[in-house]
Parts: sequence; structure tokens; C-alpha cells
Amino acid sequence: MSKKEVFSAHINQGYSSKGESIILGGAILDGEALADSYVKIPLKTLNRHGLIAGATGTGKTKTIQVLSEQLSSFGIPVLMMDIKGDFSGIAKPGEELPFITERHAKIGLPYSSSGFPVELMTLSAQNGVRLRATVTEFGPVLFSRILNLNDTQAGVVAVIFKYCDDNKMPLIDLKDIKKVINYITEEGKAEIEEHYGKISTSTTGTILRKIIELEQQGGDLFFGEMSFDINDLMRIDENGKGYINIIRLTDIQDKPKLFSTFMLSLLAEIYQQMPEQGDSGQPELVIFIDEAHLIFNEASKALLEQIESIVKLIRSKGIGIYFVTQNPMDVPSGVLAQLGLKIQHALRAFTANDRKAIKMTAENYPLSDYYKTDETLTNLGIGEALVTALNEKGIPTPLVATMMRAPMSRMDVLSENEIAAINNKSKLVKKYSEIIDRESAYEMLNKKIQTIESEAKEIETKKQEEKRQRKTASEPMSQTTKGVIKVLTSATFIRGVFGVLTKLFKK
Repeated sequence: MSKKEVFSAHINQGYSSKGESIILGGAILDGEALADSYVKIPLKTLNRHGLIAGATGTGKTKTIQVLSEQLSSFGIPVLMMDIKGDFSGIAKPGEELPFITERHAKIGLPYSSSGFPVELMTLSAQNGVRLRATVTEFGPVLFSRILNLNDTQAGVVAVIFKYCDDNKMPLIDLKDIKKVINYITEEGKAEIEEHYGKISTSTTGTILRKIIELEQQGGDLFFGEMSFDINDLMRIDENGKGYINIIRLTDIQDKPKLFSTFMLSLLAEIYQQMPEQGDSGQPELVIFIDEAHLIFNEASKALLEQIESIVKLIRSKGIGIYFVTQNPMDVPSGVLAQLGLKIQHALRAFTANDRKAIKMTAENYPLSDYYKTDETLTNLGIGEALVTALNEKGIPTPLVATMMRAPMSRMDVLSENEIAAINNKSKLVKKYSEIIDRESAYEMLNKKIQTIESEAKEIETKKQEEKRQRKTASEPMSQTTKGVIKVLTSATFIRGVFGVLTKLFKK
């Protein structure tokens, strides 16, 4: 057998699958794609998470598009973070251009075009399905970790949540928790100290400043009602295709705290609400986190530990998470160790540091008799990648350079009119467009403060009235006393005069 035949048999055996699988593309050896040597990923392993990495312009976006399309075709919903605004075209069928025909001929895979059911979502004021959550839903631990509070400050946040819970005060948005902080350091200070202990004003001041920082990054838009129901991510259309939920994040690239806040809260809520799935044939939901370094670069140690913990546990709920970034080193080693599928597009070596990074990246992949991994990484073309995954038994598959198939949908963005048309048809846009501002801690404490001030005013008025009455009551006595003194004085004077006169007459 020739080298190509041995290699082809090696790949077909390593990527064979008894159950349903998605096809990423065809294997490459010595720069040539081998027809009918497909790189296939079993559906049942797609909840084992993954990494899609590579330099700018090497094809990461199209790889996400290909994966999302095929997942949707199998009835698996997708959630993707669209930082750069590249994915909306997935709603419309693609066009078979000559380079696509040529690529698929090399792979030995027929090309077909198709659009997919899409929901456009937003964390900000952009048009789309508004995503919100309440402060109460976060809970004191997660809220403290997002704010990067120390143990003392986190303890105070726990007291705030307990106080609000004890007094049936919902914490809906950031103005609620800010109002509580102001209350417990001013009007309600004595009440808090009596029932929960003394709280330092310097501690509450620090917490307040960090909440304001989050607020300035758009947290005031995210925290509120109505809260997003994660079951709305799990929808299937009338044709049996899973919805591709695209969160448009083009306007929050400079607000990493809001992005990481949302991602962590979403993952935590999915983990809490989804039932244990066990060993099923396919995932319930697959999440693609583009520009993943925005989460990890701004995350505190506590936040990183929380993310790592959720990544470890959430796969048992049938949820697959795929981190997309330029360099695998952007992902913490604890998270990287949990990723079963790795799709590595080309890296570019412009500096000595780049070459070191490439060597380190190469060490994250299985050894291969067919590739020098570090050299291959710099020689991959656009739309080509090194791939290793897990087979149905959970064993890593052989490392293989892959010519990725082309997306079936459009490879550009939708126009504003096309986006508006999708939003106008969306049931979820209508469902979440209303902003609910029900009575919560802010309004309840304002009423309480007004009551306190009113009672204090009544007490002061009563004191003033009692003082006036005492003064009024004392005035007649004063006049009488003065009269008596006056009379006594006159009598004394008269007696004195008469006494003098008497002495004179005696003489």
C-alpha cells in the first residue's frame, strides 16, 4: 500500500463512527486533500467541549458556521457569541461560487446551500431579543465574584441579600442593590447592626464603587426584568432544525466585565436548570464563545475557578462549550484540559515570541507520524486546520490536517433591512421587548425612608407642641409672681415709710 493509502486507512479508522456524526472536511497529506477521507465528529461526543483557534483571517469564523449549520441540521440548538458581527448571514442560503465547487471536489463531498432558523439577541440597546437577569437570580456568591470582592466585602453582600430576603424585598436591578447599600449605611444603620451586626462604611463604599463600574459598562441594561428563560434557547423549527441563537455583541468589545458577567450567569443558570442527561446520542445545546480571551483576560482568580468548575460539570447536562480565540494559550490550562475537540487553524510566526508560542501550542496536540506539528501550524492555508477529537469511546482521534468544508449559508452579514425582517417575525423579540419595573427594593426602601422621615417629623412636631404648651402654661404663673413681688415690694416700701414716720412722730 502507498503512503496515501495507509494514511487514508489510518484516518478512516480513527474517525469512524457507528452513530450520527458531523463532517468537518477531508484529510490533507503533503498539501493534498484526499477524497473520501473524511474527518467526522460523533454527535454523542460534542458535549465534551472544544477549542477553535488560529490567527486572524485563517478561517475560524467559517468553521464555527460549518459546525453550527450541521448541528442545526440534526435538530441541535446553538448559541453563539458574535463579537465581530460576522454570523448573521447564516440565516440565508449560500451561493456556490467556483472556489467552493473546487474545494468540495477535492474533498469528495457534494455541496448544497441552505439557510437556517436564526434568533438575533442582544445585551444592549441593539435590535433583537433582549437578554436580562435579575440581581436576585445571581445570588450573593456569583454577584461577589463578578465584582471581584474580597471575603469581607463578599460577606457584606451576603448580609444584603439576607436582609432583602428576610424583608421580602426583591433585588431586580442595580439601582435596587445600590439603594440597599445606601440605606444600611444611613437610615437603616441601627436596624442592620441590631439584627445582622456592624458593617463598615468603607466596605459598603468599595462595593458601591464596583457596582457603579459594572453599571458604566452596561450592567444597568442587563440587570432587570423580564429575565430570559433558557428554555427559549432550546427551540426547534417546524422543519426539525435547531435554532441558531446569535448574540450580537459588536458594541460591547470594550466592556469585558459585562460580557463575562453575562456568560458566567448564563452558564450557571443552564447548569442549575437543565436535568442530568447521562450518556445520550447528542447534546441538548452547543455554545460557541467567540473572542474567549475577553472572558479570561478580565476574570479574577475566583471567577476563573467558577468558569472551570462549570465547564467540568455542565457536560453532564448535555451542554457543549466551544472557546474560540487566536491563541490556545488564551485559555487557562484548567479549562484547556477539559476540551475534547481541538480545531487549530494556522498560526503566524513573525517574532521569536510567536515561534515559542507555536512550539507550546504544538505540545497540546497528539504526536503524529505524518506531521511535524509546529511546522504544519505555520503552513496551513485559509480554511485548513489541524484537528483532533474524541471518538465514541472517548479516545483521542489521530491528529489530522483538514481541508474544511464550505458553509452552506451566506458567508457575509445581513443588511439592516434583513435583520429587521428577522426581528419582526420573532416571537421572542415581542416576548422580551417589554421592560418591567415592578415594586422592588428601591421602591420599598424609598417608602420606608419616607415613613421614617414622616414619623420623625411627627415626633419633632409633637415635641415642639409640648414645649410650646409648657411655655404657655408657665406664663400666668410668671405674671402672678411678678404681681406678688410688686405688691410685696410696695407693702414693704409702705411699711418702711410708715416705720420712718412713726419714729418721727414719737420724737
